Amino acid sequence: MFAGSAVVFFSYIGFDSVTSTVEEVKNPQRDLPLGIGIALFICCILYMFVSFVITGLVPYYALDPDTPISSVFASYGLHWAVFIITTGAITALFASLLGSLLAQPRILMAMARDGLLPSFFSDINKNTQVPVKSTVTTGIFAAVLAFFMDVSQLAGMVSVGTLFAFTTAAVSVLILRYVPPDEVPLSSSLQESIKSVSLRFGPNIQESDSKNLQNPSGSSENNSRYLHEIGEASIGYPLIQKSISQENQNEQTRRKISAWTITFLCMGVFIFAFAASAQGLSSILRFTVCGVCGALLLCCLIVLTCTDQDDGRHSFGHTGGFTCPFVPFLPAACILINTYLLIDLGAATWIRISVWFAIGAVVYLFYGRSHSSLFNAVYVPSAYADELYRSSSDYLS
Repeated sequence: MFAGSAVVFFSYIGFDSVTSTVEEVKNPQRDLPLGIGIALFICCILYMFVSFVITGLVPYYALDPDTPISSVFASYGLHWAVFIITTGAITALFASLLGSLLAQPRILMAMARDGLLPSFFSDINKNTQVPVKSTVTTGIFAAVLAFFMDVSQLAGMVSVGTLFAFTTAAVSVLILRYVPPDEVPLSSSLQESIKSVSLRFGPNIQESDSKNLQNPSGSSENNSRYLHEIGEASIGYPLIQKSISQENQNEQTRRKISAWTITFLCMGVFIFAFAASAQGLSSILRFTVCGVCGALLLCCLIVLTCTDQDDGRHSFGHTGGFTCPFVPFLPAACILINTYLLIDLGAATWIRISVWFAIGAVVYLFYGRSHSSLFNAVYVPSAYADELYRSSSDYLS
């Protein structure tokens, strides 16, 4: 059942592709989570009802793997239902193809806009306002793969990508909640905004070569305001300065503990999933490894539960909208289940997907890295990121 779930997991890519239309939604922070949740609930109910009816009519081991639903009605002499189901299946195939082609062109457009791919993929048609070139390229490439490869092979590859993306998202939730980045890379095109903000906040904004942007204003008024804003006006009060220093030290200790705990959590999940799915291990060794890794996972969850989440999570990225509940339990369960399903996909699927990953790495090393919009990035404290974006908008207007 788990191996079959891993193969057909690509069906969830339809819900994932909805997020690629975030720029085309009026209120994405509210509408996207609501739409995904409602669609997922309806589809799950329909899938369960269909499976319940089919397995109630015919035992699961007697189903035709090629046409399971229509063959059930044919065995009961309901041939009129066979034509309806077959027509619906063909129509659903077209809908599935169109849904699959919805997300990938927009992902390529976003990557090209960031410089990771040629600008060809970021061209927007003036009449339709959609990435037509990316859509046509994706369609041709998908048709070629479908012509030369078996359906089961394609399903395994797509499932690997979907599971890997969901696992990465779950790990990212833990990182952003407990150890969000202290610095945010910004494009060098925001240099004017960085200089403007540095006049007010002092030399806290650093470039990628670790050189501080100096405050060109030498007036005592600006210096006094800068000292007040960064908290150094308390230099004449040793007790306050000691309290601030102790608070910073405690915060650094909390971040280190959280980072190592998340690392051990991911390592324990991988070893646990590998030992649980490995066929060559003896029962004693398997139960021992799973027991030790299970205890490690439990300890990591206890530590993360007792550890305060980072206050910077509220200011990192865009505030408001949907937030993941039940942290760290829900992300940890997501990582565990997805990793187990990934390992169950088999070595042949991983070999094919490794070739695909290698091609992506080559494209990044020889093109994307040197053309990226963050190649000469300026790293600024995350607390000043929103102010820089606002200053950039005012400057451009």
